[in-house]
Amino acid sequence: MHATELVAILRELNASSPEIQGSWISSKEGLIIASLLPGGLEEDRGSALAAALLARADRTAKALNRGHLEQFLLKGETGCILMMYAGDGAVLGVLTKPDAKVGLIFFDIEHSAQLVMRELAKTA
Repeated sequence: MHATELVAILRELNASSPEIQGSWISSKEGLIIASLLPGGLEEDRGSALAAALLARADRTAKALNRGHLEQFLLKGETGCILMMYAGDGAVLGVLTKPDAKVGLIFFDIEHSAQLVMRELAKTA
């Protein structure tokens, strides 16, 4: 893996909006590949739970004839978690402030997911 390049993608994503508090790339199984998250978070546990949640959401979308899951939004009282697949084997996640304009951030995430997919393909 090209950890330096992946962290650079996350750095660019985090800088794209002051509403983004942190981001990560994990495997579909929830193992951290790269992250730029605020201190005090259990990134391994959080990543594993987020990946499991995304997998369930994907199965739910398919069961309800909505097709393959494209984006996932979880809104809590202190902010949002936005997730998107970055190719077949990775998940890109973002933590936002509570008042974030998630539509604009999803646009940035989609661009970053394409970059992550390309970078991970180099190591395949």
